[in-house]
Amino acid sequence: MTKKLYILVLFSLVFQIFNAQNKNNDVLSWVDPFIGTGGHGHTFPGATTPFGMVQLSPDQNTKSGDWDWWSGYHYSSKTIMGFSDNHLSGTGWADLGDILVMPTVGELKMVAGDENNTATGYRSKFSHDRETASPGYYSVMLDDYNVKAELTASPRVGFHKYTFPKGEESNIIVDPTSKIFGTTYHTFVSIEGNNKITGYSYSTGWGGKRFAYFVMEFS
Repeated sequence: MTKKLYILVLFSLVFQIFNAQNKNNDVLSWVDPFIGTGGHGHTFPGATTPFGMVQLSPDQNTKSGDWDWWSGYHYSSKTIMGFSDNHLSGTGWADLGDILVMPTVGELKMVAGDENNTATGYRSKFSHDRETASPGYYSVMLDDYNVKAELTASPRVGFHKYTFPKGEESNIIVDPTSKIFGTTYHTFVSIEGNNKITGYSYSTGWGGKRFAYFVMEFS
């Protein structure tokens, strides 16, 4: 047992040295997705791919109409109301934010609530100390629920991973009416079996009228 442990530790040290030597050749290590999320940058820190259909990122303040939140996220905020599947970056105008998903525990709440009092809804406080982002990946701890959220994406699919605390009632809220900007005309959601939800949202915004169709599969 002692010999096996020694070999694993030695391998770890060699691997870390190798990574340090090659970090300068890893262009992705120099990317900071939080650049532009403060001030008037209008960027989002979430997960996407080059020219991807999905931009999976947190939404914070979509109901206030404040200009700085028109990508769905601003670094000054202290709460998150959920994670929607498409966003604009750097446009200086608001749109998208289709199909909001939010993990919670305990009593189920049906409104996002006041950002100054998260007990009024399902939104949660968070800290930048427990938030990370890198190309194609975003993670944050939702402090009100002790739920770790992790997001990544392929060109057409958003992947949500939520780690819930043990022994708690766990919920997944899906809100097809939520938008960063615009009006929702009508929505449809169908529960198909134990692990699939399909539906759409028909709305209008800066880019005009649109349908956002979705299929969600749960593990």
